[in-house]
Amino acid sequence: MPGLGTSFGRGGATTAQQDLANADAILIMGSSMAENHPVGFQWVMEAREGNGAKVIHVDPRFTRTSAMADYWLPLRAGSDLVFLGAMINYVLQNERDFREYVVHYTNAPTILREDFQDTEDLGGLFSGWDGTQYDSKTWLYEGAEPKGGAPGMKAEGGGHAKDRGGEAQDLDEPRQDQTLEHPRCVYQVLKRHFARYTPELVERTCGIPRARFLEVADVFTRASGREKTGAICYAVGWTQHSTGVQIIRAASILQLLLGNIGRPGGGIMALRGHASIQGSTDIPTLYDILPGYLPMPTHGAPDERGLTQYIKRHRSPKGWWWNLDKYIVSLLKAYYGDAATKANDFGFDWLPRLTGDHSHQGYWSEMADGKVEGLFVMGQNPAVGAPNAKFERRALQKLKWLVVLDMVETETATFWKEALDSETEVFLFPAASHVEKEGTFTNTQRLLQWREKAVEPPGDAQSDYTFVVKLGRLMKGRATDRPRDAGLRALTWDYKDEDVEEVLREIHGWSEGPSPRERGEGGAPAPGEGRQLPIKNFSDLKADGSTTCGCWIYSGVFDGENKAHARKPSGRYGHGWGYAWPLDRRILYNRCSAAPDGAPWSERKKLVWWDEAKGEWVGDDVADFTKSKRPDFKGDAEKGGDEALPGDAPFIMHPDGVGWIWVPSGLKDGPLPAHYEPLESNVENPLYPSQQRNPAALTMEREGNEYAHSPDPRFPHVLTTYRLTEHHTAGGMSRTLPHLAELQPELFAEISPELAEEAGVENGDVVRVATARGSITARALVTARMPPLAIDGRRVHHVGLPYHWGPNGLVTGDVVNDLVAMSEEPNVRIFESKGISCRLTRA
Repeated sequence: MPGLGTSFGRGGATTAQQDLANADAILIMGSSMAENHPVGFQWVMEAREGNGAKVIHVDPRFTRTSAMADYWLPLRAGSDLVFLGAMINYVLQNERDFREYVVHYTNAPTILREDFQDTEDLGGLFSGWDGTQYDSKTWLYEGAEPKGGAPGMKAEGGGHAKDRGGEAQDLDEPRQDQTLEHPRCVYQVLKRHFARYTPELVERTCGIPRARFLEVADVFTRASGREKTGAICYAVGWTQHSTGVQIIRAASILQLLLGNIGRPGGGIMALRGHASIQGSTDIPTLYDILPGYLPMPTHGAPDERGLTQYIKRHRSPKGWWWNLDKYIVSLLKAYYGDAATKANDFGFDWLPRLTGDHSHQGYWSEMADGKVEGLFVMGQNPAVGAPNAKFERRALQKLKWLVVLDMVETETATFWKEALDSETEVFLFPAASHVEKEGTFTNTQRLLQWREKAVEPPGDAQSDYTFVVKLGRLMKGRATDRPRDAGLRALTWDYKDEDVEEVLREIHGWSEGPSPRERGEGGAPAPGEGRQLPIKNFSDLKADGSTTCGCWIYSGVFDGENKAHARKPSGRYGHGWGYAWPLDRRILYNRCSAAPDGAPWSERKKLVWWDEAKGEWVGDDVADFTKSKRPDFKGDAEKGGDEALPGDAPFIMHPDGVGWIWVPSGLKDGPLPAHYEPLESNVENPLYPSQQRNPAALTMEREGNEYAHSPDPRFPHVLTTYRLTEHHTAGGMSRTLPHLAELQPELFAEISPELAEEAGVENGDVVRVATARGSITARALVTARMPPLAIDGRRVHHVGLPYHWGPNGLVTGDVVNDLVAMSEEPNVRIFESKGISCRLTRA
């Protein structure tokens, strides 16, 4: 997630769920944590009951989370950035920032270029807009020049590469003003940018009364300074917006100003909705990155035609990404083994290339145009769970073949039942469940945990591991002598049928043993001779082809033993249970928990600190810092990498070693967050009337994916989708189970008594909910938990729809995601499902 990645250097959650118990205040937005992450929510309750923490829930719906919170503030879906921007403005106007932390650990003192122009100057646009995209050169620090072409992401890619740890820049020491008074320093630009995000604007745009906002702003921002910290928790209620990355960026700015990153009870908890969503980005199912957030090369890019050019473009002169050459070469050795040599760039040319938008929405749009012949679907049910699911079911009809690997017959496997003339050949393979296979998953706090097999899978069911291993063997067996198959021929694929631990060893990595010549015996090394000597972790990796590593950030998980299998927790963060990447650090950026001189900010909030007698960082966590680097170390720019960063630079993935309040490169829609209305909205943008929605977002509007253009009186209400505790996402794993089907047997639409009265609806009536894409029917659940809001002098109603139903299973219902448009947030290409224009009527 580049909202976190550009701010701090890594896109993962900065903290552990257990650490929430140490918070003095917790803000939950974009999530009903009590319902959808109930195991983690126990530590929110520990903070409230044992620590006196104040819990704040901001959400359009009153949920179980709201019931357990000290404060619940209903807001209009899609107005989150106004609320967070006003919180930032409140901190700045009332001098609530943790000044010593901000000056030393963020880029607030850094001075920006003279030619930068803000949204306040250009009516809602930043400088560099050419009508279709931004050239972000004016966003750089003063004196900086882009390295390897214009900074920012390439048009073909999403925002995951290098976890947005920062683009390489030619930068010596950025000019700074430690007093934060220079008019072009980040701190002053930030103050001007958010000056119009006021409590009055919150009341007008979000629907939260001014006095209520001020009360909550005071409570949360007091969780700051040496003695106190506050945490923020979010989920897809933030990410599934056309401004989702910038919403998370706003939260990151708030936490940096308050000094809440890298400290006990602080941080930002990115709540993942599945057991291994974090793992599927680390070792990616994403199209635009390689394992460990290494960038996927782009077809035809002159600065990426060879390995040397690729490294030059993406390697940072300072910070940890200096080591990118070691990580990419070791990965290529894992892919291609002995066939990867220095003479052939270690097989770099065999890697696939980005040629366009290969994201979910991108390739589904091409599928609808008949440009995709076949598709494998494993662990997903896009016929129900994807945006504009009706469009996607129709696109499936254009395939020649479809393979579905799942535990039940999902709607994706039976889409043809509603098709009139589809010739798609469908193959359904039975899959093993999580208790019928072993392996690791990486949870919401970056923790790898080993799962044992409890029972054998029934019948012909097989694990996805087994399926992929067999598929790889078949593909290699059919490789031809043609040049296009060279990479497939070279690919190492000697996995055993049932040895998942072998894969984890490859991910961790190994080094080659010495050759006979090096041992003084003469002769040349035999292919593969002695190559699996153990390494300790990624610090042992090299760029000369002597090391192999399948994912550098996971390296360390097999240091002498399978640490993901560890089951002896100790200490406040459970070290000894599983393995948190990187190097079992539970709290990222924890150098921030100590003052610049290395001493804890306070006894109450100590975590790691410098021990002068031992000459190393010690404490309750593994230091997210070079263990022996002294706090007064000055850094040596000539040496590059980590050695170029001083001993008081905690954000080691960034080339300047500090947290980024201002993002000089790495985002497609601005260096600071700015409020734009959802892609469909009947509310005018109160800040930038001439720029209604995020200019860099993609609507993908086409036949079958129509939009309601604002204002559209046909669709006066606001639709937001969500999930229930009793069902799991697209429903394949829950609608087929009697006890869960009985708990939530039917699709419903949650509406207020006021909207019910306007529509002539009684509780339990069947209602129709329509958008520009189509309509569905559901039972009306009339409840005060979904109150109307006063927005800019008029009453606005929400319609809440859980999205778990489809035509298959024990309980059935219409597909809610038929109502959602295909769209792409510009940085990660996620769709918007939380603030859509709709109409509700009695059916």
